[in-house]
Amino acid sequence: MTPRPLHTWTSDHFGLELPEHHPFPIAKYPELRARVVAEGLVDAADLHRSEPAPLEWLRLAHDADYVEAATARGIDADAERRLGLPWSASLVARARAATYGTVMAARAACEHGVAGNLAGGSHHAFRDRGEAYCLFNDIAVAIAVLRREGLVERPLVVDLDVHQGNGTAAMFQDDDRVFTLSLHGAGNYPARKERSTLDVALDDDSDDATYLATLDRHWPAALERHAPDLVIYQAGVDALAGDRFGRLALTADGLAARDRRVLDACERAHVPVVVTLGGGYSRPLAASIDAHLGVWRALREARDRRRQ
Repeated sequence: MTPRPLHTWTSDHFGLELPEHHPFPIAKYPELRARVVAEGLVDAADLHRSEPAPLEWLRLAHDADYVEAATARGIDADAERRLGLPWSASLVARARAATYGTVMAARAACEHGVAGNLAGGSHHAFRDRGEAYCLFNDIAVAIAVLRREGLVERPLVVDLDVHQGNGTAAMFQDDDRVFTLSLHGAGNYPARKERSTLDVALDDDSDDATYLATLDRHWPAALERHAPDLVIYQAGVDALAGDRFGRLALTADGLAARDRRVLDACERAHVPVVVTLGGGYSRPLAASIDAHLGVWRALREARDRRRQ
């Protein structure tokens, strides 16, 4: 049987100028894109360049006034401070492209079983504002677009970035058709947590054994309870020991085991899954890039098991 394609979107062709020594790891994106192809994890024909998401898509999940400010007028100084990035036309183009990638990858996952976006996972963006490097919530936009198209009704977001997906949680906290599971550091950003369908907080310095046992306690049950028609996996790697914003103590092997658990459960449940990149802020940055590659290795293996 012929393996399914592993369609993956990339948006690093949209440049972004940042102040010197800014902590946002802009350098990881082009290197990661090059390495997933060089290592044969994604076939060159299945790697797609994202385009800016239509404003209509953004308005399905975000307030129209916020979309106007964020894309055209420019956000004010307080909003820029919350965002942590200087507002610019290039920032808008890149954020729209990352959102486009998640929407397209979600569509591809519905058709082929698995797909991914080498960007996105902007789970700190709320309906009416951005926060913490997240201008638009690509996860929420993808859910809104695919619902409108009749492709999904009951998505599940499994957010394993080390920071709670507060924007995503807030946007869906009154929508019982969307299950949001966030496994995150208890003492980490944001200081004020929102309410996910299921929040699981971990103490600082939690190791592989603690993390995986916690995941095993909650993830399969959430998948069975909600019976989703699409899983969106926010696969941030900032739980890695030594991540500058992480505060947990997972190893690369622990993260790889995490990814296999998520993807294997989706396969057993016959649920399509789309992966977004999420955070990774290690110093040196190579550790985060290797960890992101580990996610795509697991995704490639999951692709290989799902044959046409």
